[in-house]
Amino acid sequence: MKDMIGSKDKSQRPRKGKRERYIQPSILLGLCAKPSYGYELIQNIHKFGFVKGQAPPGMIYRHLHQLEGDGLVSSEWNTEAGGPAKRMYYLTDEGKETLALWVEYMDRQAKTLNAFVKEYRTILKRGEEESG
Repeated sequence: MKDMIGSKDKSQRPRKGKRERYIQPSILLGLCAKPSYGYELIQNIHKFGFVKGQAPPGMIYRHLHQLEGDGLVSSEWNTEAGGPAKRMYYLTDEGKETLALWVEYMDRQAKTLNAFVKEYRTILKRGEEESG
């Protein structure tokens, strides 16, 4: 294990995981805060920490289309403002329920990860006390 952490070979280091799996709850949370246009949503979801920098528009619009097909998001064209029509996205009741399930899942994951880290630190501390 020590070799893996100290290795300069990046393939041997712990992987970050697939961040794209958290795009769905990021979009749902962004729409929970307020209905948004796609571009506005792209600008805002980076603050949730799963996308570094600006989210790729193609990926976000692909997810929005899928979420709408699944009934979690609805949309309508807004032609009231000056300029070209824009599609406004809204969170549906089913989307709110799905977001709540995501939050419960993430909370359980966070508790599991925190317990793991705490156990690791306890073991390290015990080892230091025994050797010192």
